[in-house]
Amino acid sequence: MRWNAPGLVSVPVATPAEPVPAPPSVEELQALERAAREEGFARGHAEGVAAGQADVRRMVAQIEGVLDGFTRPLARLDGEVAEALADLAVRIAGHLVGRAYRADPTLLADLVREALEAVGSDTRELELRLHNDDFGVLAPHLAGLDGVRLVVDGALGRGELRLHSESVRIDGTIASRLQSVLEATLAAGEARP
Repeated sequence: MRWNAPGLVSVPVATPAEPVPAPPSVEELQALERAAREEGFARGHAEGVAAGQADVRRMVAQIEGVLDGFTRPLARLDGEVAEALADLAVRIAGHLVGRAYRADPTLLADLVREALEAVGSDTRELELRLHNDDFGVLAPHLAGLDGVRLVVDGALGRGELRLHSESVRIDGTIASRLQSVLEATLAAGEARP
């Protein structure tokens, strides 16, 4: 029999229903620590890589912005240089073509015939404007043209002409002809792959 203190209720002694698990061994604790460390390292590595990639993307965007700031003025300068070179080429070619027309006036007579053919034969009255010196040289070549009124135009240079009809105006100035050749050449260059 058991003695119980007066006024105290006896507490039945608990018998474990399930056995208490044995504490983990040192090797098991070390394995758990190693697994936790590896999991933490992997998570930290993944977060670090993601943060590094975000930093790299931000820096690349900044560098592209800086490079874009450098290339825009250069592209504009390239365009200005190309225009200046084209203008210079037109001027040099115009000077050389003008010399050729002075040396061989029949070249201008051929140009006049081409302009008249471009207008067509159904046009009633044409006005052909020529430089004074060209007018004197070409008069014998143009004497047989019907419906063509010849006019001296001091604004034109040697080797240049303007042909006017009711519906057509042909600008045969050297600058205009060279500009159309230049535009055709640039358009053909842009059309190539």
